[in-house]
Amino acid sequence: MHHFQYRNGELHAEDVPVRELASRYGTPLYVYSAATLRRHFQAFDSAFTGVGHLTCYSVKANSNVHLLRLLAEMGAGMDIVSGGEMHRALAAGVPGQRIVYSGVGKQDDEIRAALEADILLFNAESVQELERINALAGQMGRTARIGVRINPDVDPKTHPYISTGMRNNKFGLDMEQARAAYLLARDLPNVQPVGIDCHIGSQLTTLAPFLEALDRVLDFHERLRDLGLAITHLDLGGGLGITYGEETPPHPKEFGEAVSERLRGRGLSLILEPGRVIAGNAGILVGRVIYTKSTPSKNFIIADAAMNDLVRPSLYQSYHRIAEVQPAGRDEITADVVGPICESGDFLARDRILPGMQQGDLLAVFSAGAYGFSMSSNYNSRPRAAEVLVDGASARCIRKRETLADLVAPELHAEE
Repeated sequence: MHHFQYRNGELHAEDVPVRELASRYGTPLYVYSAATLRRHFQAFDSAFTGVGHLTCYSVKANSNVHLLRLLAEMGAGMDIVSGGEMHRALAAGVPGQRIVYSGVGKQDDEIRAALEADILLFNAESVQELERINALAGQMGRTARIGVRINPDVDPKTHPYISTGMRNNKFGLDMEQARAAYLLARDLPNVQPVGIDCHIGSQLTTLAPFLEALDRVLDFHERLRDLGLAITHLDLGGGLGITYGEETPPHPKEFGEAVSERLRGRGLSLILEPGRVIAGNAGILVGRVIYTKSTPSKNFIIADAAMNDLVRPSLYQSYHRIAEVQPAGRDEITADVVGPICESGDFLARDRILPGMQQGDLLAVFSAGAYGFSMSSNYNSRPRAAEVLVDGASARCIRKRETLADLVAPELHAEE
């Protein structure tokens, strides 16, 4: 459930008309609902009450520091994949003991900063990374808690770009490589192997791949125990899908019950890394129709929101529901919703049945709270959108719109 609903003939974000937000802050505009974020986090986190756990929000889904702070105040940890994401998490008030660091390419300065912050653990994804963490920890006189990311070779049945747990993906190590990595970690002086990590992909709409991967990881945990390794944490990653259109993903409660049943009595503390399921339907992208155009073969609705604002439709051919902010009751047409970017791949929807929108109309692109702004860019030298957080009847800007001066400032001052 989300808190973007129509009242009195127009779309509201909680108690605030979206029309008013567009007037105040301009478009394109990302609008987030605090009530939805809270509701989704609580629904997910409470699903695992039967087992000791830490819910670490996946910062890459939406990294605005104000949203991170809101989640941190509810007890969330953070799953990070870069030094920049760690900086954001710390700025949001998240203690290091609630931060888990994943990712295949951790650099020296990032590792040092994470050691300085005393994060909960690193999820190492290669033997060379494990050795590097050990060396840097030794230089700093510290001991790094680590897990090894296992690639269980499970097909998540999702888009290939967001599949991460199959043998041809860049992430993690297969079981035999991981076993060797744990034996190495056991003997390295500056790391302490305490976790197992497994993440198989994103936007999963069935539990079967999760549970298949979990069963393989639990079998592997038994092997590690036989080797004398005291593993205390199991990081099961994230990936639970949301409804963009017709999908019917499992409820977190169903997920929690299935996982908790398998973990009962094993003495493992669970780490979870939800991102999209928390933030996805907590945000919309608001745009304004600039022009409409009809050719002998197509109708086009040309909006000020483009692929640089929301790249998912172009990159993944993903579906996002699009609707009028103020429905006018016009006849429906089949149209492409496109932006001003100089690319044929710049579209938010193709061959979509929509009301015949007109110049100046506002449109809302739903389910844009995850991997929307965080993947946005300045392509075509377009300033990035503003972000607004609505909480009940109040709204505040949580990221100001970039200006043309912002675009060139790093270049003009490059040699200072």
